[in-house]
Amino acid sequence: MAFSASVLTLYPEMFPGPLGVSLAGKALGLGTWSLQVTQIRDFGLGRHRAVDDTPAGGGPGMVMRPDVVCAAIDSVSPPDDPRPRLMMSPRGRPLDQAFVRELAAGPGAVILCGRFEGVDERAIEARGLREVSIGDYVLSGGEPAAMVLLDAWSACCRA
Repeated sequence: MAFSASVLTLYPEMFPGPLGVSLAGKALGLGTWSLQVTQIRDFGLGRHRAVDDTPAGGGPGMVMRPDVVCAAIDSVSPPDDPRPRLMMSPRGRPLDQAFVRELAAGPGAVILCGRFEGVDERAIEARGLREVSIGDYVLSGGEPAAMVLLDAWSACCRA
């Protein structure tokens, strides 16, 4: 079975990006793995397709709305989907080779790329998201981290 990656993002134009070239791109073209990219804003609310709100518990900044995030996840991952649901986050489990091998042995992954100050904790809990970190630093969004994870997976499969 081919590895199936579903990436949820506010910036779908970033994909496949570097994943579309070199060996990862060749494997993508041959159907060794598939990449589905979903625009989270399609699930936004109101005329402006709002995807953010103030944190429910208070605090600075804005977070991604739980209703919007859950609707986006549900659109690509029904309850019986065997793929793990991941969220790229600096507070998550460090991405290491053992975890990459674990992913490579499975059917793929659903990867949420957060923005703003993060994702409302209610969405993380409601959809069982596993937070994954590529390092102890903050990026402007989860897209580069998702690319790192997918590139590591691609390299693992070639090894």
